[in-house]
Amino acid sequence: MSDLYFLLLPVILLVAVVVIYNGIIGKFNAVDRAWASVLTQERQKNKTIPHVEKLVEEYKLHESSVLADVTRLRNSIDELGKQSSATPDTVRLAEAERHTASLLQGLKVAVEAYPELKASDLYTKLMAEISEQQEQIGAALRIFNRNVEEFNNAIQMFPGSLVNSLLNHKQPVQSFTDAEAQDGFDYKPNL
Repeated sequence: MSDLYFLLLPVILLVAVVVIYNGIIGKFNAVDRAWASVLTQERQKNKTIPHVEKLVEEYKLHESSVLADVTRLRNSIDELGKQSSATPDTVRLAEAERHTASLLQGLKVAVEAYPELKASDLYTKLMAEISEQQEQIGAALRIFNRNVEEFNNAIQMFPGSLVNSLLNHKQPVQSFTDAEAQDGFDYKPNL
């Protein structure tokens, strides 16, 4: 009977290692998929930029910074798409989000300068679409950060850390953070 236990113990350990190994790979793939969703949302936002450029040109706003903001936003989103999905670049994403905020602020100023722009059906639809896309990006980022947390826990907590150091050799992934948003809080956790 004790021989049976000595035979079963290595089998149970092997099964546990395989389950943990596969769990780490699955969580890493979930992070990769979530990052791809974030990029997809950013690219979708990029599709509205030509409409913004047209709107800006129609209302002769070249003298304002709106057109420059549109161009910077397009370039930021294009840069996001050129990177490898295996290494999410949350810094570039934060830059694209800052450009979006700048663009939206410029459009608000343009509406004040050109009240007829506010009545434009194109403007109303465009602003609603941009707002919806920003909400979708926020949701995609929350999913991404949740997957990053689960993955990092899987490779940093025992016994996953042991299996990772011996077999997977995966590195922790950085969560998306926004320094500008963090600066708006007086409270800072001691992490």
